[in-house]
Amino acid sequence: MTTTKGVSGWAVAWTIFAAVWMWILGFMHAIAGFAGIAEDEVLVAAPNYVLQLDTTTWGWIHLILGIVVFIAGFSLFNGAVWARTVGVVLAAVSIIGNFSWLPYQPMWSILMIAAGAFVIWALTAHGHDISGTETV
Repeated sequence: MTTTKGVSGWAVAWTIFAAVWMWILGFMHAIAGFAGIAEDEVLVAAPNYVLQLDTTTWGWIHLILGIVVFIAGFSLFNGAVWARTVGVVLAAVSIIGNFSWLPYQPMWSILMIAAGAFVIWALTAHGHDISGTETV
């Protein structure tokens, strides 16, 4: 049975929290991307790592991902379910990308993985509250 109720203030607050963190995460990805593109000497390459790409390639990956995550953060203010879904997927991709980036910038990657986890939690914690319906 589905009942209708008002939109939770907490759900809206956590969605705004997630959107702001997505902006921050996108900006951080862009910084990492520029660092990788600008100069190979900025990053330390780990020998014998499974995902051995040139740091310029990693830089472009991070720059593009950062731009997409940043733009997706703006779409959360519409309150659409698809925007939350895209946010969760992009945050998961961000976490995977940063796990791959660990040998090059370990502290930065850990910080960005934590930010991605915050975004996923914020977007999924009160999903039914935003839609205004509850399954009983």
